[in-house]
Amino acid sequence: MTYKVKEVADLVGISVRTLHHYDEIGLLVPDQISEAGYRLYSEDNLETLQQILFFRELDFPLKKIKELMNRPDYDRQEALELHRKLILEKRNRLDKLLDLIDKTILHVKGEIKMSQKEKFEGFDFTHNPYEQEARDRWGDKKVDEAKEKKGKLTDAEQKEMQNEMEELYRQMAALRHGEPDSQQAQKLTHEWYLWLNKVGNYSLEAFKGLGELYTDDKRFKKNIDQFGEGLSEFLRQSMAVYADREIKERSDRS
Repeated sequence: MTYKVKEVADLVGISVRTLHHYDEIGLLVPDQISEAGYRLYSEDNLETLQQILFFRELDFPLKKIKELMNRPDYDRQEALELHRKLILEKRNRLDKLLDLIDKTILHVKGEIKMSQKEKFEGFDFTHNPYEQEARDRWGDKKVDEAKEKKGKLTDAEQKEMQNEMEELYRQMAALRHGEPDSQQAQKLTHEWYLWLNKVGNYSLEAFKGLGELYTDDKRFKKNIDQFGEGLSEFLRQSMAVYADREIKERSDRS
């Protein structure tokens, strides 16, 4: 049995334009084209589309999905098992955030008292759902180096690193209504640069690019702005100022 593009769109709940785009980039090419030039999707095509949508639900970029699914060793069952594992992890993170929201509502009502630390216990920055995007932007080598560094840390050291990161975010959030090139903001930005290089290997250019990602990617923006509305934009500006100054100073010294 075959399905026309409109039938697939109605069945799945996505737009015809999305299916056209998937065809244009070679991600989901219909098995047949009718004599009248209409795309005709097979049942195998629909199975492929299901796989694509699982990847999209996990925020994989289209380029990476195509790369993975075109690999000769790609196995559909193995991919489904991986999807299940990752979606369970996502559900667990959301459950923790829902629990945090419920507690915060009680705190706002005055029914319970939350410490500053408790207000942020639902956020887990040790898990990186955007690793694939980082690989696309900066290449596998830098990401693998960062993972190798982090993997050498004990659980206690990783927890300490996470606490340090959250504290830097809170301190930067307190400054976000000021000037990003202020002495205090630049001091904290320097500490942020040093912190990142404990777990990775960031050049000044990559550091500046990371700051741009904080505002360009709505997922990063949402997570960072939980520490204070506008923090992502403030970080982008302060990181750009820091990187540009350091690059200039190093150039002047050479």
